[in-house]
Amino acid sequence: MKKASEYRQHAEECRALAAQMSSPAQRAQMLEMAEHWEKLARDRAALISKHPELAIAGEQEEEQRRPEA
Repeated sequence: MKKASEYRQHAEECRALAAQMSSPAQRAQMLEMAEHWEKLARDRAALISKHPELAIAGEQEEEQRRPEA
């Protein structure tokens, strides 16, 4: 399992790749993948909010420092 911040990083990488795609279909697919990574990040953040004992080292602190989205 990864930290929510790692899932968000994957989403950002997908968006960066999408920006480089010339094919609209490929761009849409990368943006869809980014949305899936963002959902995983939201789900992970909600999980550790309810169950802090499941947090990976430093994860709770990262989430607490993160500005509200």
